[in-house]
Amino acid sequence: KGDEPAIIETAARLGVPYRLFTAAELEAQVDRLVNPSDVVFAEVGCHGVSEGAALALADGELVVEKTKTANATCAVVRAADPIVDMAGRSRGKLSIIGIGPGQHSWRTPEASALVAEAEELVGYGLYIDLLGALAYGKKRVDFPLGGEEDRCRYALEQAAKGKNVALICSGDAGIYAMGALVFELLDRGSDQMGVSDAAHRVEVVSTPGVSALQGAAARAGAPLGHDFCVISLSDLLTPREDIVKRLIAAAQGDFVIAFYNPVSMRRRTLLAEARDILLKHRPADTPVMLASSLGRPEEHVRYRRLDELEVDEVDMLTVVLIGSSNSKLTQLGEGPRMYTPRGYARKIDGDLS
Repeated sequence: KGDEPAIIETAARLGVPYRLFTAAELEAQVDRLVNPSDVVFAEVGCHGVSEGAALALADGELVVEKTKTANATCAVVRAADPIVDMAGRSRGKLSIIGIGPGQHSWRTPEASALVAEAEELVGYGLYIDLLGALAYGKKRVDFPLGGEEDRCRYALEQAAKGKNVALICSGDAGIYAMGALVFELLDRGSDQMGVSDAAHRVEVVSTPGVSALQGAAARAGAPLGHDFCVISLSDLLTPREDIVKRLIAAAQGDFVIAFYNPVSMRRRTLLAEARDILLKHRPADTPVMLASSLGRPEEHVRYRRLDELEVDEVDMLTVVLIGSSNSKLTQLGEGPRMYTPRGYARKIDGDLS
């Protein structure tokens, strides 16, 4: 019953903890049950659920024995003393948290609150390090790059034990991060290389984060002022031919394009191929923004023409923003700023009645 909506809602409305017991824990109370049932035992592995759970939690006097309705059973135990240490376990919670690109001021209050509530932090070590003092004193389990599936499985199974677990991602956890993988695992049964039945019943919370795309756009000015798209150039999980199809479609549609994962140690040619595809559809002087290590002390932002974009000045921590044919680079006192007009010039110039 860990994911039974009615019981979860009842606990929330009453403002009380929701505690869970295994069938074996409930069966340990069999000698104290007023209404043991062989039918219940055959169905769930214990002779009573409501009475057993009440007795297991309070260890007191059964004052309301099992009472049935069409949809639920209830029993009440009066504890001899205030309940300080809760028996059983909580439902378990996994918070999928995007902490932003780097600096703590870009981390949302909700993300910080969920990290503060968590018992255990799971993630790529660098991302947990970026939490600074917020991670102090908490159990942390670091996973390397490439260990994404193991990371998500571990976080879900720890939550299945009743723990409050935070899965830490950079940027927004739902954008090229762990959010989709968590739900992909939850969409599989335990016999389909998914996760355990208990893991399917935990509470899963996703909180929005400031993405690297948004951070780069803010540093640039307003390059996303009109239609845009985001494409990952990593062919590790996506066939290269599919990426090329998307590049051609985005180029033909004249979208502003943000490239995630533009290069890696072994993959150096796809960014150059993307540049050449785009040059067939937009001017050579189309502005390009390169933003590396956003929100961190080593942050580096620079601008290039599309025909001057060089692969060697881009690394794995760089977001590449390529303007549309309408994007502009304007020179202000503090330096260049990039923006994409939405069409207000027609209104300003009187072209729209």
